[in-house]
Amino acid sequence: MIIKLDLQSETPIYTQLMNQILEGIASGALKPGEALPSVRSLASDIGINLHTVNKAYTLLKQEGFIQVHRQKGVVVQPDGMPQVTEAYKHKLREQLTPIAAEAICRGMREEELLGFIQGIFREIQGN
Repeated sequence: MIIKLDLQSETPIYTQLMNQILEGIASGALKPGEALPSVRSLASDIGINLHTVNKAYTLLKQEGFIQVHRQKGVVVQPDGMPQVTEAYKHKLREQLTPIAAEAICRGMREEELLGFIQGIFREIQGN
């Protein structure tokens, strides 16, 4: 999997890294149980601070998307992905509300926004 980071973006690098890994899992490019590079290795490979990689891995581990083993290293969660919970729905609503509000302010129709989201969903799944 190729990681693409925009060092000029306002989005923090650790968030970009998390998003890239999540997209890799969602698209099937990263399979359950598949090993990820060590913190040091990934930081060196993409030229970022190892604490940045560590923060991304820590947050992905807390959310249940990866496991960190002393001997096996970092692996994509082999026991299945986290399920949709009320807490996740709340977080998703908080993230989507300003996006929907801006789309409305810019004159985007509901169907257009939903179609845009469906297109992204299908793109990630490879459909």
